[in-house]
Amino acid sequence: MTSIHDQAMNHVYQQILQRLLGFFSRAERTALQLLIQRLVVAAGGMERLADYKVLAIQTGSRDSCYTLALLRAAQLSIAGRAPATFQLRVASLQQSGVSATALENIHNSYSALFLYDDPRVEVLRVDNREVLPFTQPAPISEAGREVSRLNLLMVGHRRDSDDALDLWDNGFLATGEFYGQIARWDGGVDALVSSETPRQQKQFLYGFRRATAKAGLLPSRYTEHGYEDLFTLLDELGPEYYQGFEPELMQPHWRPAELFETCRRATFIDIHDMLVSNLEQRWPLLTEFLGFQPDGLMAYASDNELVSLELSAHVRGLQACFMHGDSYESGVAEFFQRALVMMRRKQLSDGLCQQAAQVFGQITTDAEQRALGTAYAQKNLGLSEAQLVCLLFAPFVDKGARLEGFLRRCHPGMLIAVPDLHRAMQGHAVPEQILQWMVDVSGLPLALIGKLYRMERAVEDAPGASSISCDTGNTQASDWSTGR
Repeated sequence: MTSIHDQAMNHVYQQILQRLLGFFSRAERTALQLLIQRLVVAAGGMERLADYKVLAIQTGSRDSCYTLALLRAAQLSIAGRAPATFQLRVASLQQSGVSATALENIHNSYSALFLYDDPRVEVLRVDNREVLPFTQPAPISEAGREVSRLNLLMVGHRRDSDDALDLWDNGFLATGEFYGQIARWDGGVDALVSSETPRQQKQFLYGFRRATAKAGLLPSRYTEHGYEDLFTLLDELGPEYYQGFEPELMQPHWRPAELFETCRRATFIDIHDMLVSNLEQRWPLLTEFLGFQPDGLMAYASDNELVSLELSAHVRGLQACFMHGDSYESGVAEFFQRALVMMRRKQLSDGLCQQAAQVFGQITTDAEQRALGTAYAQKNLGLSEAQLVCLLFAPFVDKGARLEGFLRRCHPGMLIAVPDLHRAMQGHAVPEQILQWMVDVSGLPLALIGKLYRMERAVEDAPGASSISCDTGNTQASDWSTGR
């Protein structure tokens, strides 16, 4: 670039910074200076900042957009008074169920912060294990959606059917794999910067531990306290988190393969203590500057960005209906009642709780809620109601130990075909209509059903993995999704 062009761009960047700072309170400006100090210390001094690269994960949630704005303010503030500033890698993982609103939030925040044309910033997305530039809000590819659907089913079917179904275990597993891979791509990064609270970090680690057990991964250690040793754990797990389901799963390798380093020991920089403003104070920055739009029910509760309250309520209704002999409506109502209790435990404002209670009440009393939930699951996960119910019972693992109970409760007309179903899962020839029924009711190809048949139910508290307790007000980290 020419000197004139550089000067013009620097002027633009400083204008962005000044406008951004105009939305900061005095406390936020103080927090910004503390963030700059923390980054300079982590880099080893101001003279090393130019070679220091930090990673920020962008999901389109309000917290990730706000954190990105704070990091961008730090980057531009340093650039305005020093010869060089740190490099920034911003990355997002495209998964099934990510809404168009979240994708627009990502794009709007990048545009408002002028990230796309800044050579000091990498803006990336990962779709079906391929690292790509994020140039516009695009949904996950069809290939990526299908792989995500199969991964969700395989991980979900490994659980003990006595345990509540957590649809989001595959999300934890895919996110952990994403962290490890994007941190070592194309020269790697020096640190992950995150504003997740200790509670949110524990929630993720709890879900990640549960998911790795179902995927057949048995690391020797799990940290109970937070992300300080996250990359050590991810490195130990290796690059292929779904290898326990191969070769039948036929999942693509990470690519472009030549750009991934063998090992990159990134560190973690925790900045949750620097988010000094409350939610109400952040709204002008989020909505007026970053173009943020609240996304569905998660506007009321966003402790866990992987969890959809709409889908969780639907699953809880199906559990009540098919597994506990209650009505679908009673399961949905119980889920939202517990969701409100958790919101109050987190000391969210009375106004927000009242708004949530009104929305939850409307959903609970809607006569069409089951049909809406079914359509929502089909659109976002590619799963029919029959396939979700099959997943609830997990009838294939452990040599089909739960198969007869599943059929007796949900498909009594198929009880006569139990011997043929077992023969099919063992790889023997059976009538075509038996094979087709298995595919239709499970959403899985026969090869993967046979794979599950040969696998045992996962033991989550595996030897060597320490117990992780999530202090969420005497509520387990999975409560949002299970309704327990």
